[in-house]
Amino acid sequence: MKMQRYFLFAIIVVCVSAAAFGQATPFSDVNVDYTFQIPGAKWKMVKSGAAGNVEFVYGDRNDGHLEIRKFSSPRATPMADVIKEQEDKLQFMQGYVAGKQENFNGKLNGSIFNFEFLRSGRAMSGRYYFLRSGDTIYLLRFTGFQDSLRAIRPETDVIARTFEPKGD
Repeated sequence: MKMQRYFLFAIIVVCVSAAAFGQATPFSDVNVDYTFQIPGAKWKMVKSGAAGNVEFVYGDRNDGHLEIRKFSSPRATPMADVIKEQEDKLQFMQGYVAGKQENFNGKLNGSIFNFEFLRSGRAMSGRYYFLRSGDTIYLLRFTGFQDSLRAIRPETDVIARTFEPKGD
């Protein structure tokens, strides 16, 4: 009987811990036309602009920095061309090394572009999510120290997977 109580108690503790760990907070702001889930309390908004630009940091800017940008691109334009245009701007970063492109599926579909660069002699990474909604591209630009960005990749994926325009 004691063993059953301990077992039941252990199951309850595990379930409560899993529920608390897996909670996300919805993000919505009057200045932007999109919403998404923030997967943890460590993400803090540092900027919200009337132009629809939002920025978040994960603890410290170097551990994880998210900038969200929106621009127009005809729906017929291949995503590879959209990424190439952004990559052309990145090539001037110190120590820039292009990584691989991946297809991405969430509430909006698109592509991911990974790259590496140096900032103040430190190895950094970038992970850009290009999400298409009609003729609009939402660009979620994550940057941070290589190890830090790699560690929070599940959280960057949650943000991108739950990202959607308001009203869709």
